[in-house]
Amino acid sequence: MPMMKNLQQQASIAVGNSSVVVKTVAVLLVFGYFLTFIHSITDHITVTPGHFAWVWTYASHSFIELHFWDVIIDIAVIILCGKLLEPLWGAMDMLIFYVVVTTFVAIATQFLYLSLYMVTKNVEYLFDTHICGQAGFIAGFSVAVKQVMPDHVLLASPFGKLRNTHIPLLLLIVAITLRLCQLLEGPYPFMFGFGILISWIYLRFYQKHGNGNRGDMGDNFSFASFFPSQLQPIISILSNTIFLALVKVKICKKPQRKYDISSSSTIQITLPGTDPQDAERRRQVALKALNERLSKSDQGPKWPSLDDEEASKSSESSGADAKKVEGKSKYRICSVTNPRLQRKQERTRGEQNTRFMINVMFIQCVEYVNLF
Repeated sequence: MPMMKNLQQQASIAVGNSSVVVKTVAVLLVFGYFLTFIHSITDHITVTPGHFAWVWTYASHSFIELHFWDVIIDIAVIILCGKLLEPLWGAMDMLIFYVVVTTFVAIATQFLYLSLYMVTKNVEYLFDTHICGQAGFIAGFSVAVKQVMPDHVLLASPFGKLRNTHIPLLLLIVAITLRLCQLLEGPYPFMFGFGILISWIYLRFYQKHGNGNRGDMGDNFSFASFFPSQLQPIISILSNTIFLALVKVKICKKPQRKYDISSSSTIQITLPGTDPQDAERRRQVALKALNERLSKSDQGPKWPSLDDEEASKSSESSGADAKKVEGKSKYRICSVTNPRLQRKQERTRGEQNTRFMINVMFIQCVEYVNLF
């Protein structure tokens, strides 16, 4: 059929133009699908909650899919990831993201089923459950797209606009619904939910950027931003409380702010992560106000005119032009070397530096409040 040939041609072009990482993952997915026809091998290449010693399954489970349509979906997501994220991150960072998400999703899902066994004493949770597939990475990909293009409109309808920022929670609801309808395997919704959480933690706090900073502390990538606007205030309170508790027990670290003072009138503030539009706009407003304050403080009190005073004195004494010039220079030298004047100038500079530091601390406090 012409349509099928066209689809095959487009798929081959997409895979052919992809990087080595994308091609390798796609080939391993196809190979892993054919391995599922050998039932004796399946148990040894998927994560089973009751088998802790099979550590190699944390690396192999993501390439094992039990249905061919899942393989097609996984390959499509990998190709999209290569087109959207790899040009921004690079192949190595994309591979690190893949390994981190899939590995920790498997570990978290395994411990969840162990907890279910401890509560229910149902042995099926230990040895009849197989954790495999790319559900966690698909969730992580949706989170990464939300970070990169949060306001991109996917669908405009009479009910509102569907944006990338809505996709992770929407897909999770769809996965839970399909599981309740017995259309998905048991671990799938759990893996998807852990994929959202783990990918957000990695991108929020640990991903290393080219400028040496880590994470993305933008307001549009806070944990509350995954939820509807009506629930965001409540979620923000809970997430901030949990984060501060983790900082207190030294599991997490406070984000570091770096202030580069290039001159006495301007400041350049560098924050970790990307620069979202809302944070950049807020920084520009703060910097504008700070620069206005500093420019006003730099304009010190105007001293009385020395020329008029010297002119009157010299005209009274001699009236000669040469003596008037000499008197001016002598008076200015005395004024510069006057200890009282020097102390007053030093106090003025000290007050300016104090006001400058107070303004810097004010901006730091504003940025810390907007952490989540």
